[in-house]
Amino acid sequence: MADEDVPAGVAWGPNLGHDDADGEKGALEEEKGPNRRCIASGQVLPVERLIRFVVGPDGNVVPDIEAVLPGRGLWLSASRDMVNTAATKNLFAKAFRRKVGVPPDLSERIEALLLRRCIDRIGLARRAGQAICGFEKVRGELKAGHGALLLAAADGAADGRDKIRALAPDLPLVAVFRGEELGAAFGRDRAVHALLTVGRLADGLKVDAARLAGFRPE
Repeated sequence: MADEDVPAGVAWGPNLGHDDADGEKGALEEEKGPNRRCIASGQVLPVERLIRFVVGPDGNVVPDIEAVLPGRGLWLSASRDMVNTAATKNLFAKAFRRKVGVPPDLSERIEALLLRRCIDRIGLARRAGQAICGFEKVRGELKAGHGALLLAAADGAADGRDKIRALAPDLPLVAVFRGEELGAAFGRDRAVHALLTVGRLADGLKVDAARLAGFRPE
């Protein structure tokens, strides 16, 4: 794990000591702040909206979801379109200045890694007493003025979500998980409504869920 300070709202810290590839020309990034340049779009964005990549020992591009792996790295916006663009336009090889292998299912691998990271965060929050699930439990906590992050299954009924949302319209809502995925975090077959309390786990989940959304249909 990197030793640098963690930016506000992010539960992991980028390894800002790495030399990072910058743009199609493969220039090394010298920045030490919390922003990096997407090699596909050219946009300079906060690292919590990006995915870092390195080259593995086998010469293949590896997504570094936690931004902690050693070696030169490059950054892409957390978007299936940007990753696919980088693959089809050979931007990885241009930025790394070497021949690299790009797995044909790279976007799917990133989606799976981000999903696993999100589910693990929710599970940690549950075990720490910082997450609950179930319509009545969530409604009760919201009525009491508790909670920091609402979770709703993407395939859940819209009317139930609207009822919960009406109790806390200002709370951020994450709706990128399917019911069985959300249920897995709580040891259930399925969950539709969940709530996290204030803390680093909720902050980190919000960041990772936003990145996951870039790899899932709206």
